Amino acid sequence: MAADKTARRRALVTGGASGIGEAIARRLAADGLDVLIADRQAEAAQRLAQAIGARAVALDVCDFDRVHAVVAEQGPFDVLVNNAGVDQHAFFTNTTPADWRRLLAVNLEAVLNTTHAVLPGMQARGFGRIVNVASEAGRLGSRGGSVYAAAKGGVIAFTRSIARENGRKGITANVVAPGPIDTPLLRQAVAQGGDKLMEGMTQATLAGRLGSTEEVASAVAFLASEGAAYVTGEVLGVSGGMGCGA
Repeated sequence: MAADKTARRRALVTGGASGIGEAIARRLAADGLDVLIADRQAEAAQRLAQAIGARAVALDVCDFDRVHAVVAEQGPFDVLVNNAGVDQHAFFTNTTPADWRRLLAVNLEAVLNTTHAVLPGMQARGFGRIVNVASEAGRLGSRGGSVYAAAKGGVIAFTRSIARENGRKGITANVVAPGPIDTPLLRQAVAQGGDKLMEGMTQATLAGRLGSTEEVASAVAFLASEGAAYVTGEVLGVSGGMGCGA
């Protein structure tokens, strides 16, 4: 069944209460979508929702049953943006299996959870846009972030597989791969690592600067749009050229 083009598209944005997720939620709402902000930070999500005319729900994306329940209650969704994630800065031999499980659960398994819940509705309506926020680390590797990079690489492979399975059903699946983006979390890391860390991140890009959350949101908005119907299975780097040649 083809989607009703006159209906207002519904979008689910995970990890949408702050940082890159907040910018994505703001952009999609400005573009006229009915946005549901899903985040463990319930109060922050609700404040943002009120500010931009969206909806909010408290959600741990690692909870398979809760994810399915939220989609059943709040959906169906035409657009899914998997943005929720967590990083760790430590060499692999200084990490533990508990660290690995947490990084893989939030950065990879959660993407499986939400996609499993949202995708059947997209298939039934013959329309869907899945945009997964990964990282250039998933293509290039990450010194001091090996398990995070592995999880993001898994997101890329999973997304391409979903694109292959659904390409003739009106559903696209793509990845946005940010490089160093100016967020509060990055600023905290820079404060601990000093000027050399900032210099190293900016020099790793061809642009010679940090990216903005709005620049990531613009890429997501394009891939979520009607105009991106012929773009699927792709990885779009928003990294100032960091992934050039990868």
